[in-house]
Amino acid sequence: MDKAFNINSYIEDGNNARKSLSSDKILRVAEVMTEALRSGKKILCMGNGGSAADSQHFVAELVGRFEAERKALPAIALTTNSSITTAIANDYSYEMVFARQVEALANSGDVVVGISTSGNSKNVIAAMESARQIGCILVTLTGQKGKLMEMADPMCDITVSSPRTSTIQEAHICAIHIISKLIEDKFTGV
Repeated sequence: MDKAFNINSYIEDGNNARKSLSSDKILRVAEVMTEALRSGKKILCMGNGGSAADSQHFVAELVGRFEAERKALPAIALTTNSSITTAIANDYSYEMVFARQVEALANSGDVVVGISTSGNSKNVIAAMESARQIGCILVTLTGQKGKLMEMADPMCDITVSSPRTSTIQEAHICAIHIISKLIEDKFTGV
């Protein structure tokens, strides 16, 4: 028989996953993004499922606001246009849904963020390969030591130590909120 779900154990697993986040890497990602935004560049973000929601959440914090009034910051979630996504999936393959958008929208120096709890989402990897060819800065949020993590620029790979997808996603949103706060602090009053 299956073990009963233990709420306290789940909470403790989440706490441990958040503790596995590297504050140095989170700070580095925020610095890289802030520098790019100050240079007139933008942030493009993607993921599948819950990671798609995380990418949209992050973009909302940048374009809207996190906690303080400041100017809107240029960021795009590549997960939100159903016509683009379905056309590319139909005409090419699902593996290309983000890569084609990166080819169309990214410029050298933009920051491209790939989120994948497995670290091996083929469509995110394909997009990151396209972004690298364009000259973008690559940031990853993963939960496993998959191929995606290895693609990130130095110190721009945020990896959560947990085998559970939901726990990884909870730690990712924690990292996203911290990055949003660090970026916002640099643009408040500007």
